[in-house]
Amino acid sequence: MIKALIGYGVSAVLLFFAVLFALASVYAPMRIVVSVIFFFAGFFLLYIVWKRQPTKIVQKVEVPGKIEVHEIKCPNCSASLDIRRSQVTNGIPTIKCPYCGHISEITEEPKW
Repeated sequence: MIKALIGYGVSAVLLFFAVLFALASVYAPMRIVVSVIFFFAGFFLLYIVWKRQPTKIVQKVEVPGKIEVHEIKCPNCSASLDIRRSQVTNGIPTIKCPYCGHISEITEEPKW
C-alpha cells in the first residue's frame, strides 16, 4: 500500500514537471525533449504501479430455497470440519482438515 502511494506520488511529480517543461519549451526548444522523457517516465511508473496491484476476486453463492447444513467430517480421519474454513481452488470448493492436513472437495449429495 505504501509503495503504491509513493509510486503514484512520484508519477504525479514527473507528470507535473513534464507539463512544466512542455510549457517552457517556448523559450528553449530543447526542453521539449526533457518534457517527453518526463511524460514517458511518469506514465511508465503509473503502469508499473497499476499492474502490481493485487486483483481481489469475490465469489458469492446464492442458493434458492431452504438449505440444511450437515456436519462435515474429514474422509481421512473423521474429524469434524469447520465449513467457514473452506476455500475455492480452481473453481472447486475445498476444505483442509486441521488435524491430518487432508484436502477434500465439498460436494452436494443428490436429493433423490
